[in-house]
Amino acid sequence: MNVSIVGTGYVGLVSGLCLTSIGHNVICVDNDKNKVDQIKKGIPPIYEKSLEDLLKKHLGNGFDITTNLEDAISLSDITLIAVGTPFDGNSIDLSFIKNVSIEIGKILKNKHDFHTIVVKSTVIPGTTENLVGRTIQKYSGLLPGKEFGLGMNPEFLREGDAIKDFMWPDRIVIGSIDKRSRDIIGNLYLSFKEATDMVYVNNSTAEMIKYTSNSYFAMLISFSNEISNICDELDCVDAMNVMKGLYLDGRISPLVDSKRITPGSVSYLKPGCGYGGSCFPKDVKTLVSFSDNLNIDASILKATLKVNEEQPNVILEKIYSHFSSVKLLKVGVLGLTFKPETDDIRESPSIKIISKLLTQGSIVHAYDPKATKEVSKVFPEGDISFHKDMKSVVSVSDVIVVLTSWEEFNNLPEILQKKNKDTLVIDGRRMFDPLSFNNYEGVGYNA
Repeated sequence: MNVSIVGTGYVGLVSGLCLTSIGHNVICVDNDKNKVDQIKKGIPPIYEKSLEDLLKKHLGNGFDITTNLEDAISLSDITLIAVGTPFDGNSIDLSFIKNVSIEIGKILKNKHDFHTIVVKSTVIPGTTENLVGRTIQKYSGLLPGKEFGLGMNPEFLREGDAIKDFMWPDRIVIGSIDKRSRDIIGNLYLSFKEATDMVYVNNSTAEMIKYTSNSYFAMLISFSNEISNICDELDCVDAMNVMKGLYLDGRISPLVDSKRITPGSVSYLKPGCGYGGSCFPKDVKTLVSFSDNLNIDASILKATLKVNEEQPNVILEKIYSHFSSVKLLKVGVLGLTFKPETDDIRESPSIKIISKLLTQGSIVHAYDPKATKEVSKVFPEGDISFHKDMKSVVSVSDVIVVLTSWEEFNNLPEILQKKNKDTLVIDGRRMFDPLSFNNYEGVGYNA
C-alpha cells in the first residue's frame, strides 16, 4: 500500500519505517523543515534502538519524508495521523489533531480517489469521529464512511522497544466507522494476521482501549511503589521479595506443564522511583479529566497519579536520612531518562529529584548514556556537571543515586570495589543485590 504519515515523533517515524520494512511505500510528513532535513540525512531526531539503521536502510528505498502534506496525500491511499496530543494541565490538547484534520479536508476536497484517514495519536473516546471525521467532512464536503474512510488504530509501542513491539505485536487494534474502512486498515497488517490477535471494534472503543492499557500499567507501578513504601517502614522486609511472592501466584504467572509462564506485566510489579515518559503521566491525567467531565470520580486513577507524584520524594528522604545537610553535598546521579534505551526525559523522576537537590544547594554530577543533551536544555549551564562515563561520577560523589536501569550501570559494584569506596548507594530502581555494597539503600528495602 501507499501510505502517508503525519508526524515524525516516536509513533510516526517508527511506524513509517516498520511499515516500509514489511513492504509498504511510506512518505512521512512534518512541518518542521529542520527535522525533515535531518531525517533526509539519515539522522533520526530521537534515539531508539535500531532506528538509525532502519532509516538508513529504507531512506529512498520505500521510505521518504516531506513538508508537503498535499503531495504526500496525493501519492498515498491511506493517511495515518500521528501528531502530539499533550495534556495542557486541565485537559487533552487536540489542537494539532484539529489543524491536521482541517488541512486534510482541504486536500481531499480536490482528490477524486477514495482515501482513508486513520488516527494513531492517543485521543479521548469520540475524537476520531466527532472531531477528525466531522472536520474533514466540513472542509472537504465528503461524507465519512461513504466518500472517505475513517478509523482509529492505537499504537502500543514502548520506548526502547518500539521497533520490536511494532514488528512482533501481541495484538493489533483496528477501530473503524464501517467495514470498508476496517478492511483497508487491515490491509496494512496482512502479514501479521496469522501470528497475532486482531481486535476489530468501533472507533471509540479503540480509543478507550489505549487509555485503559496505559492506565493499567501505570496503576501497577503505583501499586508496587505504595507496597514498597510500606515495606520501607518494616524491619527486614524487602519489597522485592514481597512482589516476587505476589507474582509467582498462578493467577499471575501460571505453571503450564511444570514451566512458569511469566507475563510482561510482572516487570511493572517492582519498587522504583516512579514512572515518567510521554505516555503514562499524560494519559492517566487525560483519562481522569475525561472522567471528571462525565461526573465519574476515577478514584483509583487519581490515587495512581498521587502515588507517582510523591514517589521521587522517597529518594530524597533516603538522602536526607544520611546527611545533616545536603548543601554542598556532592550527589552523583546515574540515569536521567525515565527508562533505559531512550533519550526521553519527559516526566523523568531524575529531573524532579535533581531540581529539588539544586534548590537545596547540592552539587550534582550526572551521567546518562543518551540524555545529556536533552537535560542540558532543562537546567542552566553550570547547574549540573555532566560526565562522559559512570567512573568519573563515582570518583567525585559523596552519594550515588541510581535512577535509570541502564545495563552498563550493572558495573557499579565493581567500580566502587576497585576504588575501595564506601560511598552510599541509593538504588532507585532496585538493580542491585544489597550485599554488593558496603553502604546501600534501596526503595522498599530496610535491612
